Amino acid sequence: MMNKKQNEYLELGKINTLLIDRHTPHGVFVLSKAGEDILLPQAYVTDEMTDGLLIDLFIYTDSQDRPVATTLKPKAMLGGFGVFEVVDITSFGAFVDWGLPKDLLVPNKFQKSPFKIGEKRFLKIVYDKKTDRLIGSEKIGDFFQEKVHDLRARQEVSVLIIAKTPLGFKCMVEEKYQGLLYHNEIFESINLGDTKTAYIKNIRTDGNIDLTLRQPKNKQITTLGDNILKLLQDNAGMMPYNYKSDSKLIKEVFSMSKKDFKKALTKLQDEKKIKVQENGIYIKD
Repeated sequence: MMNKKQNEYLELGKINTLLIDRHTPHGVFVLSKAGEDILLPQAYVTDEMTDGLLIDLFIYTDSQDRPVATTLKPKAMLGGFGVFEVVDITSFGAFVDWGLPKDLLVPNKFQKSPFKIGEKRFLKIVYDKKTDRLIGSEKIGDFFQEKVHDLRARQEVSVLIIAKTPLGFKCMVEEKYQGLLYHNEIFESINLGDTKTAYIKNIRTDGNIDLTLRQPKNKQITTLGDNILKLLQDNAGMMPYNYKSDSKLIKEVFSMSKKDFKKALTKLQDEKKIKVQENGIYIKD
């Protein structure tokens, strides 16, 4: 809660370090270094919040569009990205849940297609100068960097799943690039908003990145083999699968393709860690 540097001015959409100035029946007023004050409602006030204390607070606007402070943190702050669930639809836009009492508005003109209650959308938190408030925007193409200058093929990267397409899942790569995970490269459950470790297959000239969840070949087979051993250990050292098992069943149980499954089995056998028989796989004693 304590922080050494008090904010010079109040910053909407960000965490501010502010000085507790005075207590009132409605909450406490906190000050920036320049003397601007803002209310922290009573619902967020604790006994530890004494006058003269520096405290970290998020600032946004309430239901009447007045600046207000909170100890809560939203799913994303100004300039940040996230996947948000749609909770309400109006004639002028849609509202999404971003973790605060007041839902975040996504005006119609900032939507790529009409929103529906219950669906999830990938948005960026932006400041709307016309209304002087934070909003969500789905028009994020300009926010991604087109020139990839610090990544290479086969590199491990962190990705956020942002949308599903006929080809696969669109991803945000390392919080600044666009990437795609193709459906035929996916052998595990994936949902919008998931953060995954992926590997770069190819960096295209248009700046988009082809991704895979599978590790580079040698490392991948070793890891898949370790996963098989772990499952065997969890199942008393035996599972009723072998080289002839159905590929869909292999994908469902082991989260890998049958091709990789067979390679991993062969490697484990060569290392004398398992034996494969007609009725299943066994850990060797």
